[in-house]
Amino acid sequence: MAEIRKRLIFHGRVQGVGFRYRAKHLAGSLGLTGWVRNEYDGTVHMEVQGTKAMIYKLMEGLNRGSYISIDWIDDEEIPAEKESGFCVR
Repeated sequence: MAEIRKRLIFHGRVQGVGFRYRAKHLAGSLGLTGWVRNEYDGTVHMEVQGTKAMIYKLMEGLNRGSYISIDWIDDEEIPAEKESGFCVR
């Protein structure tokens, strides 16, 4: 399957609840690359790259977080990049 890259902005209770570190762990276990960071407006910004199926599994895993409450996600497909690993910024 072809790799895609998505820019995602998560709205809701996503800061101060372990969201970024859960994303890093899940992305690493799924073989995804990219990064995640908190924004000053209370959202979390993520760029993630991999197959569509693995990105979907990442989203499912994030939605299962006991303290995480995602209200909505801004989603945009962007050009793929050369990188290795997934990091918290």
